[in-house]
Amino acid sequence: MIANSPKSPLATVKQAYEAFLRLGELHGNERDRGVIAMADGLKASFDRVLEANTLDLEVSREMAVSEQMIRWLKLTPERLETTVEVLQQLAKASDPLQQVINAVDQLNPSQTYCQRMPLGVIALIYEGFPELGTIAAAFCLKSGNSLIVRGSSSSSHSDAVIIEILQEALERAGLPTGCVNGLPCDGNPSLEELVTQEQYVNLIVPYGRPGLIGQVSQLATVPVLRAAMGNCYLYWSPSGDLELARQVIIDSHASVPDPVNAIEKVLISPHQNSSSLIRLFNSLQEKGFKLRGDAVLTNDFPDHLTLANDNDWHRPYLEKIVAFKLVDNLGDAIAWINKYSSGHADCIVTESYRESRQFAMETDSALLYINSSPRFSRNPKQGESVFLGVSNQKGQRRGLINLETFTTLKQVVQG
Repeated sequence: MIANSPKSPLATVKQAYEAFLRLGELHGNERDRGVIAMADGLKASFDRVLEANTLDLEVSREMAVSEQMIRWLKLTPERLETTVEVLQQLAKASDPLQQVINAVDQLNPSQTYCQRMPLGVIALIYEGFPELGTIAAAFCLKSGNSLIVRGSSSSSHSDAVIIEILQEALERAGLPTGCVNGLPCDGNPSLEELVTQEQYVNLIVPYGRPGLIGQVSQLATVPVLRAAMGNCYLYWSPSGDLELARQVIIDSHASVPDPVNAIEKVLISPHQNSSSLIRLFNSLQEKGFKLRGDAVLTNDFPDHLTLANDNDWHRPYLEKIVAFKLVDNLGDAIAWINKYSSGHADCIVTESYRESRQFAMETDSALLYINSSPRFSRNPKQGESVFLGVSNQKGQRRGLINLETFTTLKQVVQG
C-alpha cells in the first residue's frame, strides 16, 4: 500500500516524470481508455474504499478531528458514484491536446498558430475529500499529465486504497501505472521535498483550508495553482428581489461535500426593508443556518444575529454560517468585497442594469454572478465541461479549473 511505501519523494517524482514521457507517445483515445478503466475500477471497488474510509473515520474521531474534517473525509456510495460519473464525463470530453488556436501575433509572411500541450507532472496536495485524488488523476491522464497525490494523515487509508485501485486499472488498460502516484503524509519535510522538485514537477495544486494553501505557497519553488473555498460575498441591492436573494444564498451552500462557492457574507444597504430582513433571517434559520452580523445589525436584530468579530470578514467559515454587514452603497460594497473576499466568486442581486454593470466592471474576482447562484458543480448538467475547483489567483489559470488549466500553449510558425 502507498502509505507504507519505502520510496522517497524524489524516486516518486522521477517515476511520475518517466510515466509522463510515455504518455506523450499515446493518442487521445488510449488516454480515454485509461480514464474509463479507472472509473470502472473504482465502481467495482466501493466496498474496499468504504472499508478503508471507515478506518480513517474511526482513527480521526479518536484523535478528536474537527466535525468539519469528518464531513469532508466521510465517503458514501453516493459520493463515490458521483466521482465515477465525473470520470465518465471526462472520458467523453474532447481531447484538449487536439486544440489548435489562432495566434494573436502573426509573424509575416509565415502563418503562426498555437498548439496545446501537457504541463508534465502535477502534484495534488489536499486534506479531506479522498475522492478528489481520483478526479485529479482523470484530469491529468486526459490532458497527458502525470499526477502525484499527497493527502492528509486523516485520510491515509482511503488514499492508499484508492491509489492502488487506480494503478490496477491503469495496468489492466496497458498504461504506465506511474502516471498516478501517491506519497504518504509523514510531516513537513516530505512536503517541502515534494514542492521543491522543480526539475521534475511542473505544477502544485493545494486544496483545502487557507492554512494548507498558504503553507504550500510559502514552501514551493514549483508554480502553485491555489484553489479557493468559501468566503464568497453577496451584495443584496435595495432593488433586488428578496426571494431571489434567499434562493441564491441557500443554493450556494448545496455543493456537497466541499462548499466551494458558498455565500458566507451578505452586504446590505441601510435602506433595505426591515421586514424583508426578518423574513430572510427566519428563512435561513429554518434551513439550519447560523447568522451573524456587524454591531449595528446585531443591535437592531438581537433575536436573529450574533456579533461577528473583525476576523470573520476575511476568513471562510466553511460551515452553514452567514454574516450580514451594512454598507452605504454599491461602491462601498465593491470596495469591501475587493478587500475582504476570497476573490474567487462573488454575487449581486439587483434589478438595476447600471448596478450590475458597475459590479461586473469593478469587482476584482475570478467569477462574478449577477442574479444567479454561484453554486459549484464538478460535473454540470449542461455542456461537456468538467471542473476540479476554482482558483482565485491572478494570471493565466484564474477561475474555473478545467482540462485546459492543465495544459500550456506552444507557438508554431509555419513557413
